[in-house]
Amino acid sequence: MHPFAEFLRIIGRGPTLSRPLTREEAREAMRRILEGAVEPVQLGAFLLVLRTRGESAEEIAGMVDAVRETFAERPLPVVDLDWPSYADRHRMLPWFTASALLLARAGIRVLMHGIEGEGPATTRAGLAALGVRAARSVEEAGERLERTGFAYLPLEVLAPSFAALFGLRPVLGVRTAVNTAARALDPARAAAQLQGVFHPPYIALHAEVQRLLGTRRALTFKGGGGEVMRLPDKPLRAVRVAGGEMREETWPAIPYAGPRHPFREEPPEPARIAALWRGEVELPGPEAAIVGTAALALHLVGRAESMEAAEDLARELWRERPRGLPPA
Repeated sequence: MHPFAEFLRIIGRGPTLSRPLTREEAREAMRRILEGAVEPVQLGAFLLVLRTRGESAEEIAGMVDAVRETFAERPLPVVDLDWPSYADRHRMLPWFTASALLLARAGIRVLMHGIEGEGPATTRAGLAALGVRAARSVEEAGERLERTGFAYLPLEVLAPSFAALFGLRPVLGVRTAVNTAARALDPARAAAQLQGVFHPPYIALHAEVQRLLGTRRALTFKGGGGEVMRLPDKPLRAVRVAGGEMREETWPAIPYAGPRHPFREEPPEPARIAALWRGEVELPGPEAAIVGTAALALHLVGRAESMEAAEDLARELWRERPRGLPPA
């Protein structure tokens, strides 16, 4: 029997005999996947069984353990905020890229990491419009963190064998546990982590994974387009993890001038993000999204003691931002 078949037997023997993998079993299964020690049909079966049944927090934590082992020897500088960006189909402009740079300008070290994504409005395209290119190595990401307080690290640079698994989506037709695990990688073991998800039922799963992984502080919520982006038109329900405890919190909607902004219908032109940063256009809705997202981070990292103070500080940072684009 093929060595990987033992994991398929555990999860695939039917409703009465199957069970979720333990964290250690999931770690070992992902380790073998990353080493290429599985047949293609086994990999597809493994991911689809987990998808159909629903991954457990222990399984996701074990997968993260295995991926982390592949980059444990390449340390990054101290990071204040981990910012995963793994939406693969972008239907909204990534206004949150401006939020991340605003925080870096305020002395908060932000490490963003993610996949390339599809379409013209990806995270990387948004950052490029703001004058920030992706790091070409872990060492370069570390240097940028030291120099500017912000770095974007592509997953294919951080963990190439794991990144390759994202290529299975068009083959399998659905997202898999790979998408869930990637958001929890936190390669620098940052002091805090923001996570945006597309489907609200996944919030509790992500929060439990954070607890199992020992994440010091984290905030998870349904973000615009499945990213770490607070849309201002509705209250935001989030789950906070701190000190191994989880609790829910609700942030209010953010009023802004003019009609409701068409976040899902606006032109997918990343240059609009740079134009707003430079003050060349007035877009109250996106400005509220940028400020509101920054406020979440300011509260999470301890720069503000209350939601109201965090939003006030975020608005002040936005008003006082230098209009020139940051160095690459």
